[in-house]
Amino acid sequence: MRAGLVQDERGVTRCWWGASTPDYAQYHDTEWGYAVRDDRRLFEKICLEGFQSGLSWLTILRKRENFRKAFRDFDFVKVARFNERSVVRMLGDAGIVRHRGKIESTINNARRAIELVEATGSLAKYFWRFLPPNKERPRKMTKAALMKLVKTPTSVALSKDLKPRGWSFVGPTTAYAFMQAMGLVNDHLEGCAVRDRCERSRAPSSP
Repeated sequence: MRAGLVQDERGVTRCWWGASTPDYAQYHDTEWGYAVRDDRRLFEKICLEGFQSGLSWLTILRKRENFRKAFRDFDFVKVARFNERSVVRMLGDAGIVRHRGKIESTINNARRAIELVEATGSLAKYFWRFLPPNKERPRKMTKAALMKLVKTPTSVALSKDLKPRGWSFVGPTTAYAFMQAMGLVNDHLEGCAVRDRCERSRAPSSP
């Protein structure tokens, strides 16, 4: 067994982090790294990555359904109409992360998302422009290589492009975690049972 891979009692081989809890196993097997081209899900993920800042993704994952309820299933047209009363309501919601800055950022980003759709056609068309060149990727996707990938030149470029557009909580590390989760890159380790399925989902690479 290669370093970083774990095999369960059924013989399923996963990246090490995907075997740590049942929540992660489900997320690893069915979501992380699969290509996403739905605008609402793309908006949801980049906002939840912002909420994750300073926390573990497991914390956010376990609260995700509460976030979806609070933010109208991340319909950014609806979220863009939220106001101060909406913020106060969510600050009283123990089911989500009650951080005023992050809540206000999500509302702001919803408004910016509408502008981005008007400018580019869809969030999918915009985000899928940021596919990293092959030279930016490790020749072999191993645990050691993955642990070093907290940001890349492409995630820096995505962050730098979003910030002048008015987006917040979209630093390079957040942008890269978003790219990993949404399939803009395939960071499942070589030998992981999911890696090939994710790769197939990424072709064609543009929406």
